[in-house]
Amino acid sequence: MDIAIIVGLDVVSGIASLVLISAGLAVIFGMMKIINLAHGEFLMLGAYATVLAVNAGVNIWFAMLVIAPVFVGLVGVIVERCLIQFLYGRLVDTMLATWGLSLVIVGGTTMIFGNTIVGVSSPLGGFQVGAYQSSLYTPFLALMALFLMTAVFAVMRYTRAGLIARAVMQNPDMAATLGVNPARVYMATFGAGAAMTGLAGGLLAPVAGVVPTMGAAYIAKAFITVVGGGTSVLWGLISASGLFGFINQIAAFLTTPVFGEVILFIAAVILIRLLPTGISGRFFKGRL
Repeated sequence: MDIAIIVGLDVVSGIASLVLISAGLAVIFGMMKIINLAHGEFLMLGAYATVLAVNAGVNIWFAMLVIAPVFVGLVGVIVERCLIQFLYGRLVDTMLATWGLSLVIVGGTTMIFGNTIVGVSSPLGGFQVGAYQSSLYTPFLALMALFLMTAVFAVMRYTRAGLIARAVMQNPDMAATLGVNPARVYMATFGAGAAMTGLAGGLLAPVAGVVPTMGAAYIAKAFITVVGGGTSVLWGLISASGLFGFINQIAAFLTTPVFGEVILFIAAVILIRLLPTGISGRFFKGRL
């Protein structure tokens, strides 16, 4: 019984982590069709923003929940205005440009901070179930993932900004004839996706070693989650995160974490082969 509870918490943690690290990419890639290979570096910037803010004396909650997403969101707006806005509709060019951007960010961060692993302490304590111990930060991450998905749904479904963003992504020319400025919507949407990625980086800072190359550990998982989820930003992300998170954690428990990662990628390949349009393309057509 005790071990079942711990495994359940690990599964919840895995699902929550996938939701958090993939949400920003679901907006940028899923909605905007931008292959952002600098997604992992955006996450890394959020983690560094949290660490630097905490070291400067800022409250860790404020650093994670406010400073990290705001900082990376502003970085995203700058990147969109200076680079991405010239590449819409050119998938290969966006891939090459963001790959180069990722190298610049990693190189610049390494020059400033070096390759030393830094981090912050978890703001929450732990608890014990029988002979097993776990951190209260695990259910907190799950709650944050749930909150983020709820917020995305509310904005996309019930607000004018969400309606305009969806309209522009589907038909920018028609939206422009109705008085909408597509360039501003693209900028705001890219910035929002970057801010969500920065939030994920801030939340993962207490549980992951913060180093300039940390993004490489997350970008593959984020892409397979978004691609496996399909065109639906919300339901595709939730369903793919649930499936892949469950497979990864159960496989890691039964074997080793390394084999868990291998089995995850094999499962992703099989899923995409069986469902080329993703989970949402098969089961959640027409939904957010």
